[in-house]
Amino acid sequence: MTRTIMISDIHGCVEPLNRLLDQIRYDSANDQLILLGDYVDRGPHSKETVDRVMDLVLNHRAIALRGNHDQRMVDLIRTEDPDIQHRFLEHGGRQTLASYCDSDDLNFDAERFEQAKAHINAKFAHHIAFLDKLPYYYEGDFLICVHAGLNPRFADWRKQPKRDFMYIKNDFIRNKTRANKKVVFGHTRAMELHDSAEVWFQEDKIGIDGGCAYGQQLNALVFEDENFTFTTYKALANGRD
Repeated sequence: MTRTIMISDIHGCVEPLNRLLDQIRYDSANDQLILLGDYVDRGPHSKETVDRVMDLVLNHRAIALRGNHDQRMVDLIRTEDPDIQHRFLEHGGRQTLASYCDSDDLNFDAERFEQAKAHINAKFAHHIAFLDKLPYYYEGDFLICVHAGLNPRFADWRKQPKRDFMYIKNDFIRNKTRANKKVVFGHTRAMELHDSAEVWFQEDKIGIDGGCAYGQQLNALVFEDENFTFTTYKALANGRD
């Protein structure tokens, strides 16, 4: 195995994901695919994306990490917390509900919202169980992969709060990490880091969220262990690669 392929923040954009894997010539027998979280919300096909991610993990040895949107989806179905419900709808959850209900209607009043939750709980409990078991990070020989980042206040980053793995932004981005390996992360769009959707490289960290659900692109970072080199690929959200 010589290639590690990292993709983050798919956000319901399953068609760009498939194009990207084709472009890379992904071969699960020889490549290690690592998905860095946020499979649902904002994009049009959350249900199909979770199906695809499950297939990649269960049948093609991929590793899928947990993102904050994935955690919120679990919490939405398993709790009655009104704050979680509000944030879910405010941050792209309407598209997720529409996807799971096979609908184009993004208007969810209180009654339809509860019906959608009940439908997901009844028909897609296996999706929720899958998302709820995802790990918070992956550590390889040379890289650490995580959805959001590492908290520099912790000498041992593995002991940071679980929330930091999914949500941290500025404290991680603006400070050197305390890890001895390069950190690959998503969550914060590359456009916010250097006014470009292209992969953002720093000495100690690499940001790969291309903002596909915002009409930009889905990035892949390919690490070749033998040569210690990084190559980037992208699939545009509009399909005009």
